[in-house]
Amino acid sequence: MKANLLGIRNQPVSVDVVLLFMRVIVGYAFILHGWGKIQSPMSWMGAESPVPGIFQALAALSEFAGGFALILGLLTRLGALGIGFTMTVAVLMHRFVLVDPFVNLTGGRSYEQATSYLLIALLLVIVGAGRYSLDRKIFGVAS
Repeated sequence: MKANLLGIRNQPVSVDVVLLFMRVIVGYAFILHGWGKIQSPMSWMGAESPVPGIFQALAALSEFAGGFALILGLLTRLGALGIGFTMTVAVLMHRFVLVDPFVNLTGGRSYEQATSYLLIALLLVIVGAGRYSLDRKIFGVAS
């Protein structure tokens, strides 16, 4: 059961290499995005924010800790799930609350980046970390 939930699936080596590079790059990006937020996790959005502090803290934790999870390939699906939830909220906030465009051709706010990260997180939740991960070493290969 554990291997089916947390283990990896056998797939071509080339897919696992791409997953490794994607995890490391996206994980590093999330550590950087989460670093400033984790410094004041309950109030990083500012005092005027309508978002409760606990949700701000969950977002900060999912970005910062989720980034490490992706890089290490440890509990990758759980880390990607947290990032996915955070990016879903980001997409909805930008699209429906801030009414930002998908792509801002003048370089302003948009929800393109959050959507891209959401899709990467969804891919990692479904596929897992790949053979070059601690998930494989600890939880094995799913049947």
